[in-house]
Amino acid sequence: MIDLYTWGTPNGRKVSVMLEECGLPYQAFAVNISKDEQFAPDFLKISPNNKIPAIVDSDGPDGKPISVFETGAILIYLAQKTGKFLPTDPRKFTDTMQWLMWQMGGLGPMLGQAHHFRRFAPETIPYAVDRYTNETARLYGVLDRQVAATGWLAAGEYTIADIASFPWIARHEWHGQKLEDFPNLKDWYDRIWAREPVRKGFEVP
Repeated sequence: MIDLYTWGTPNGRKVSVMLEECGLPYQAFAVNISKDEQFAPDFLKISPNNKIPAIVDSDGPDGKPISVFETGAILIYLAQKTGKFLPTDPRKFTDTMQWLMWQMGGLGPMLGQAHHFRRFAPETIPYAVDRYTNETARLYGVLDRQVAATGWLAAGEYTIADIASFPWIARHEWHGQKLEDFPNLKDWYDRIWAREPVRKGFEVP
C-alpha cells in the first residue's frame, strides 16, 4: 500500500494521476497547505523541503518501507516500480527524461509564478504579470510544437512527461492563455483529459 500526502495543486495531481494510471493501491492524506500543515514535524520526516506531494511505499524495492518526495522522483519511482509510462529503450528513455526535466525546471516554476502574480500577489505588479504571462505563452508554444509531430511530449507515446505537464496546463485560465491559440496542445489536452484515471486522479484529495 502507498500512502500519498497531497493537496489539490498541479504538483499534487501529478502523483494521484500516476497512481491511478498505474492501478496501484493507495490511500490519500490531505495536507492543507493553506493551513501550513506541510510544516508539521511528522510530514517533514517524509518531505524535508516541506512541499507536497510525498509518498510512503510500505513495499519498497527491498521489501521495506521507503518515502519519496519531489514529483519527478516520485513519478520515476512509480514508473520503475510498475514498468509503466517510462520507456526502457535508451533513446526513448532519454527523450522522456529530458522533457520531464523541462517540466520540472521550466514549465512548473514559470507557470507557478504566473499563478502567484496573476492571482495571489498582495499587490498587482505589471512587470511581473507581463513577464510570467509572456514566458508562459512561450512555454505553451514549445509544448504545442513538440506534440504536433507525434501527439505526445516524449518518445512518441504517453509517458510520465505528459503526466507531469498536464496538471499545469489544466489551469490555463489562471495563466491568461487560451488553448484554442495552441491547436496541437489543445488536442493533446483533450486526449489526456478523456482518460478515466486522469479524471479520477484530479479528485484526490
